[in-house]
Amino acid sequence: MSHKKQTLGEFIIENQSSFKYSSGELSSLINSIRLAAKVVNHEVNKAGLVDIIGAAGDMNIQGEDQQKLDVYANEKFIQTLTNRNIVCGIASEEEDDFISINSQDENHQNKYIVLIDPLDGSSNIDVNVSVGTIFSIYRRVTPVGTPVTLEDFLQKGSEQVAAGYVVYGTSTMLVYTTGDGVNGFTLNPAIGSFYLSHPDMQFPENGSIYSVNEGNYIHFPQGIKNYIKYCQQEENDRPYTSRYIGSLVSDFHRNMIKGGVYLYPQSSKNPDGKLRLLYECNPMAFLAEQANGKASDGFVRTMDVEPTELHQRVPFICGSKNMVEKAEEFMRKGQ
Repeated sequence: MSHKKQTLGEFIIENQSSFKYSSGELSSLINSIRLAAKVVNHEVNKAGLVDIIGAAGDMNIQGEDQQKLDVYANEKFIQTLTNRNIVCGIASEEEDDFISINSQDENHQNKYIVLIDPLDGSSNIDVNVSVGTIFSIYRRVTPVGTPVTLEDFLQKGSEQVAAGYVVYGTSTMLVYTTGDGVNGFTLNPAIGSFYLSHPDMQFPENGSIYSVNEGNYIHFPQGIKNYIKYCQQEENDRPYTSRYIGSLVSDFHRNMIKGGVYLYPQSSKNPDGKLRLLYECNPMAFLAEQANGKASDGFVRTMDVEPTELHQRVPFICGSKNMVEKAEEFMRKGQ
């Protein structure tokens, strides 16, 4: 390389003025996530070699079989975030309830809560397909000095102070926003550092990829069926290409780079949709909007949805602005 790439640590220090709270707090939060991501990445990479793949025998709160690696990732992220003395609460897709964390001085002085999907797309582990971690960060709303309550976690997506994901793919990347654009960092495994590889990431306004599980077509609302037919018509720049990995992180990441729309609508099987508002949709919506994209449930902006429960599910349409708006138009007409 002719010029030295900026490390994640250097980038955080240089850009801390764009974060409206204390710069040290943000560095500490992102560093905790970076550290846990490196540990989980190491395990994901050797998942094929050791008996860490396969179901753990437990089911998580959503009734899905937990992969062993899910459990491991969950423990690592919780452990790392707890040790850094910056987070007062964590909610994970793998935990029934949120975890309250006291500060080291035992006065509940920490100010941030983290919501996390520790290993998104984990059914792909056994077959060597990309998985990821999704995180969402808020400032607590209950008074500092008291234990966190459910209220701290049930904040609208528009209140997020940071969000991002790690994709454990052919290379491992950490992509995040603090409300000032989206930047991507790639792990150099030889040195163990993340380097700025994708500055100022943006969704193209139009794309030619649609990502949806077409196996569920029969269960979809009429508006989505009509939109899928529109994507398949031979007209102008269509038909679009269908690409669906089944790992939200991977599908989102590809669509942000190449231009596309991701759809996980409600269906007769999942009347509220399947993705979780707090761990999956809100952080991805924040990233999408910061990258010139759009995210909604087909009618309402995702980040305006008022959460009522920790593991709430919502329909989700996300990606290139014009494609999302076209899908929303079909949803309105299809009612």
